[in-house]
Amino acid sequence: MAKAEENQKRKKMKKKKLPRGISEYQAAWIIDDSDEDDCEDGDDAEGEDDSMVLDEENDPHPGQDSYFDEDQDSLNLRDSDTETIADSIMADGESMTREQIEDEIRKIKASHAEDEEFPDEVDTPLYIVARKCFAKYRGLKSFRTSSWDPKESLPPEYAKIFEFDNFARTQKHVLAKALELDQSSTDGCLPPGSYVTLHIKEVPVNIASKLSSRAKAMPVIACGLLQHESKMSVLHFSIKKHDTYEDPIRSKEELIFHVGFREFVARPLFSLDNLNSDKHKMERFLHAGHFSVASIFAPISFPPLPLIALKSKEEEGASCLVLAAVGSLKSIDPGRIILKKIILTGYPQRVSKLNAVVRYMFHNPEDVRWFKPLEVWTKGGRRGRVKEPVGTHGAMKCVFNGILQQSDTVCMTLYKRSYPKWPERKFPLSEC
Repeated sequence: MAKAEENQKRKKMKKKKLPRGISEYQAAWIIDDSDEDDCEDGDDAEGEDDSMVLDEENDPHPGQDSYFDEDQDSLNLRDSDTETIADSIMADGESMTREQIEDEIRKIKASHAEDEEFPDEVDTPLYIVARKCFAKYRGLKSFRTSSWDPKESLPPEYAKIFEFDNFARTQKHVLAKALELDQSSTDGCLPPGSYVTLHIKEVPVNIASKLSSRAKAMPVIACGLLQHESKMSVLHFSIKKHDTYEDPIRSKEELIFHVGFREFVARPLFSLDNLNSDKHKMERFLHAGHFSVASIFAPISFPPLPLIALKSKEEEGASCLVLAAVGSLKSIDPGRIILKKIILTGYPQRVSKLNAVVRYMFHNPEDVRWFKPLEVWTKGGRRGRVKEPVGTHGAMKCVFNGILQQSDTVCMTLYKRSYPKWPERKFPLSEC
C-alpha cells in the first residue's frame, strides 16, 4: 500500500506533455506511453518538447492558461480572417495559367448549370480588360424607374430618318386630308378604267429587266402614297413566330416584310413590350408562343396594317421564301429605348457570414475598381455590393444582405442601348 501511494505521488509531481487546450479532467483520460513506462521502470528520463508543458502541482489554476491561449488564438484568427483569405486566393491564382483558369471556369459553369436556360449570361474575356470590352454598358439601379436619355449617343442612321412630334395627331390629319381629296371633285383626275403609261426615272437596268420578266407572269401593281409615306423612320411591329416555322430567328437577321401593299427587306431588332416602363429589354431570338416587338428602319406607313415576314431558304439548290412570322404595325417611334442586358457571373470561393470572396467575374483588380459602384445579386435572392479587390487575378470581396451559400452564383447586370440594323438593300428586287 505504501508503494502504491508513492507511485501515485510521483505521477502527480511529474510534468506531463499535453496538447494545447487540454484541461486537468481531460488529461486524466489520455493514455500516454510514458505512463506505461513509468509503471514498468519508474525512473525514465524526461525529454524536452516544444509542445505545451502542464505543471499541475506548481500551477495554482490548472488548465487556465491553456483555455486563455485558445481564446486568444481564436481572437487573432478572427482579426486576421481577411488577410488569410486574401493570401490563400493570391497563392491559388498566381500558380494557375490562363488555360487552367479557362478550364476551371468551364467546369464551374457546368457544375452550376440550372434546369432552365439563362440566356443573358456572358463570360468576361481573359485577354481583354472588362472596362474596355463593356465600355458601352452601364448599370441601372432600377430597370423600371431609372432614367435613360433617348437622345443620347444616337447612331449616324438617325440623321436619315423622320420623327413625328405627335404621331397620332399627324395620322389623323393625313387620313382626313386623303379622305377629303377622294370626296372632292374629280377635275384633273383620270376616271376609273382608263389606261395610262407610267414613266419612271433613274431605275437601274438590272431592276428594270427583272421587273419586265416578272410582269409577263404576274401583274405589276402601282399604288399612291399618303403624305410622309416616302420618308424613312423606325417602325415597331407586334410580331409572332409562325407555328410552321421551326428554325431560330435571330435579332438583326434579314427578313422580307410584306406590310400592306409594300414589300421591303428589313433586319428587325426583337424586344419585349414593357407596359410599366419606357425601357424595353432586347431579345436575342424571336421565341415561339408569344408576341414580341420587331423594330426596323423602313418607309413610314400608317396603322393598322398587317405584316407577313418571309425568310429565304435554300432547298435542293434553289432559293425559296418561307413564312416565318406574322403580325401587325404597332407604332412609329424612333425614341423607343431598347436595352440589351448582359449578366456577368462569378462564384464564391470563401464565404464568411455576410462576406464572400468572389472570383472569375473579373480577371484583374482594375476592373473590380471600375465596376465597384454597381450592385451585385445572387440567384439565391441575395443582394450586395463590391467592397474591394483581392489579389491580382480579379477576385473581389463582396458584402451581402444575408448569408451566402457556397453553391450560389453571384451576378452583375449591365445594360446598353441597341438599335435596329440599317438594311443594306431595301427591296427584294435589288438582289440579282
